[in-house]
Amino acid sequence: MITSSANAKVKNVMNLVKKAKVRKLSGLFVAEGLRIFREIPRDMIDSLFVSESFLKDESHRKLIEGLSCEVVSDEVFNAMSDTQTPQGILALVRQFSYKMEDLQTKGSPVFLMILESIQDPGNLGTIIRAGEGAGVTGIIMDDATADIYNPKVIRSTMGSICRVPFVYTNDLSGTLKNLKVQGVRLYAAHLDGRNNYEKEDYTVDTGFLIGNEGNGLTEETSALADALVKIPMMGKVESLNAAVAASILMFEAARQRR
Repeated sequence: MITSSANAKVKNVMNLVKKAKVRKLSGLFVAEGLRIFREIPRDMIDSLFVSESFLKDESHRKLIEGLSCEVVSDEVFNAMSDTQTPQGILALVRQFSYKMEDLQTKGSPVFLMILESIQDPGNLGTIIRAGEGAGVTGIIMDDATADIYNPKVIRSTMGSICRVPFVYTNDLSGTLKNLKVQGVRLYAAHLDGRNNYEKEDYTVDTGFLIGNEGNGLTEETSALADALVKIPMMGKVESLNAAVAASILMFEAARQRR
């Protein structure tokens, strides 16, 4: 059993929790907690850590039966953990690898979320989770968007990270132009929207553009949209949280497609 937080394996976990650069170089990410552990394909697990107290529960022992794991003291696990109330199980997982063609499905229209400079890990995770619920075929992010492997993003997805394909692009404009050539109609959530969001047709190949929490979409990106749409507001509210706005649009598309 590992009893020191100075242990090399423990320090590696801590670095993966804190540093996007380390995650990128290693090709691993940290998935902590019972729920996400149950969702992860077993062949993607690189290594597994459990706390001493975790193993006292028979159902926990059955959960990890047949898997190799490192047992650490409760004190060390608390030091490794990125949560306030650790559940005693943490996996290092191999990162997913998708290409643009993986964001399309055969026999049904494309349904994409396209994110520009989304910074809040909770927002990003919520969009991924809501996206699975609404039936998106994939998520495209520019390279200024938060790291999808941030532990807070992973937790916010509630397992959807394992099922929703995604790609990053360092040329968002070029990617959008390619999508338009392929017949994908792009809608930008924008305060200057001409139509209310429910007036458009999302049953065709569709991509929704969602911008930065504070500044919205850049002018360059907005200009590439086929239509600007707005979510009508009452009271003095001008705009919504990025994840809320994205969810409203996604579930309107899901409603139309039903």
